[in-house]
Amino acid sequence: MKAHYGYEDGSGSYYITVNTEYCATCDGKPCTDACVQGIFAREEDDFDDEIVVVREDARNSLKSICAACKPQIGGSRSLPCEVSCKQGMIAHSW
Repeated sequence: MKAHYGYEDGSGSYYITVNTEYCATCDGKPCTDACVQGIFAREEDDFDDEIVVVREDARNSLKSICAACKPQIGGSRSLPCEVSCKQGMIAHSW
């Protein structure tokens, strides 16, 4: 299952998507340490698997919180949380 965390406003859509099916099988959850802003948290899902979620208090501020890591327009720089996810199950919408 894909979980989408974020919001839309007049300036665009700002979402982080986590594929929880694969996240549940990931050892160590390296994305939680890779995020310099600390927006990820570990939680148990409905199946008692540990998954990564975006903290509730960060969900409506992703545009400003993630600005330091966001690739420049036309750039190809990957975000630290995406790179750290060995299965490539984290994605950003902006």
